[in-house]
Amino acid sequence: MQQSVMNLGILMVQGLVNSFGTTVMAAFAAAVKIDSFAYMPVQDFGNAFSTFIAQNFGARRQDRIRRGIRCAWLTTTLFAGIVSILVFFFAAELMSIFIPASEQEIISIGVAYLQIEGSFYIGIGYLFLFYGYFRAVSRPSVSLILTIISLGTRVILAYSLAAIPSLSYNGIWWSVPIGWILADIAGVLFYRRQYISG
Repeated sequence: MQQSVMNLGILMVQGLVNSFGTTVMAAFAAAVKIDSFAYMPVQDFGNAFSTFIAQNFGARRQDRIRRGIRCAWLTTTLFAGIVSILVFFFAAELMSIFIPASEQEIISIGVAYLQIEGSFYIGIGYLFLFYGYFRAVSRPSVSLILTIISLGTRVILAYSLAAIPSLSYNGIWWSVPIGWILADIAGVLFYRRQYISG
C-alpha cells in the first residue's frame, strides 16, 4: 500500500512537470537522478534502523532502542546535512554530468530544483527513520499514514503553488520539502503518543 501511494503521488507530480514543457521535463529528469543518489544511503540506513529496532523490540530491550534512536538521529542529521551542503554548492556541476554545458536553461532549472529540495534532505532522512521505526514496532499503518501526508501534501501543494505565476514550476520543487516536514511533524506526534501511552 505504501509503495502504491508513493508511485501514484510521483505519477501525478510527473504529469504536472510535463505540462511545463520539454525544458523543465529534462531538468527534472536529470535532477531527480542526482536527488535519488543523494539520499539513497539515508534510505538504506532507515531500513537497517528498522531491523535493529525490530530485533530489540522483540527482545523487549527498550534501553537499546532508546540508544539506537539517538544514534540514528545523530547519524542521519550529520549525513543529510553534509550531503545537503555538497548538493547546494555543487548543483551545477552535478547537473552537467547528465546535461551538456551548452544547455544552460536546463541546467539552471535543475540547479534550482536541487538547491531547493537538496537543502532539506534532513527531512527525508528523518522520514525514512520514522518509516523504519513504525514498521519495526508493528505499526505499519503509521508508515502508510506518513506516506499519505508526505505525498498528499506534495501533490496538493505542487498543483496549488505551480498555479502562482511568480512561482511556476518552482512551486513544484518547494512542495517536496514541505511535504517531508509535515510528515516528520506527524511522525513526532505519533511517536510521542506511543511513548506516553507505552
